[in-house]
Amino acid sequence: QAAAPLHPVSVQCQEAQLVVRVHRDLFGTGRLVKAADLSLGSASCLPVAQSAAEGTVTFVAGLHECGSSLRVTPDALIYSTTLNYNPAPGANPLLVRSSPALVPVECHYPRRDNVSSSAAKPTWAPFHSTLASEEQLPFSLHLMNEDWSAERGSSIFQLGEVLHFQAGVQSENHAALRLFVDSCVASPSPERSSAPQYAFIDFNGCLVDGQLDDATSTFLAPRARQDVLQFAVDAFKFAGGSSSSLLYITCHLKVSLADQAPDPLNKACSFNKATNL
Repeated sequence: QAAAPLHPVSVQCQEAQLVVRVHRDLFGTGRLVKAADLSLGSASCLPVAQSAAEGTVTFVAGLHECGSSLRVTPDALIYSTTLNYNPAPGANPLLVRSSPALVPVECHYPRRDNVSSSAAKPTWAPFHSTLASEEQLPFSLHLMNEDWSAERGSSIFQLGEVLHFQAGVQSENHAALRLFVDSCVASPSPERSSAPQYAFIDFNGCLVDGQLDDATSTFLAPRARQDVLQFAVDAFKFAGGSSSSLLYITCHLKVSLADQAPDPLNKACSFNKATNL
């Protein structure tokens, strides 16, 4: 409700922040509190705006800012903080004319709903609750054994062997997602910009290593699940000194909605030597 003497504190819960508007007649007595005596949260964030004409003070804070706390229930994400009123001592330190106060402030966001102001299809947009609570999707990339049944215990390969990669994303509490490997680059050191480099997946999901005459690299098809993508790459090393036998591999994983058809930017393509495509 609008901030007024009968409702002195109003809260607007936005997608990534909350806006708290406080009427300085905080106790409805006609005596206005000082803006300097008001703060938000355990971090004591200061107001961002004041209106002398309306007698209000406004705070704006991100959902994770100012010492707010997050509580997760089966149906909602609940962000909690407090409006603090800590009156400064008066001119006579022996007298007290006002008491401190704490006003609890909460924003509730449904876990299975679209919290964006724009229309979305499906109505439950998959990324919003995750961005608010975790700020990222939990991706994974593992080397697997030959039958894909478990993670490989060793990262040492001999030339002539095949590296079995399994990429995945946990899609619990989300609309169904389809995983893609946008690119994979091998380099002799952990720095992504080190040289030499070999991009064996490139062009938004093309396993280009399979084009080479001495390689059989391919994506496994059909997929076992839409949120998992498996691909096999023939072992290789960089030509040159002994240090080139060590490889660091950096892959860029991404997702789309499972009911969205693959397109030039979201695909998993293997090279077909028979058709040269």
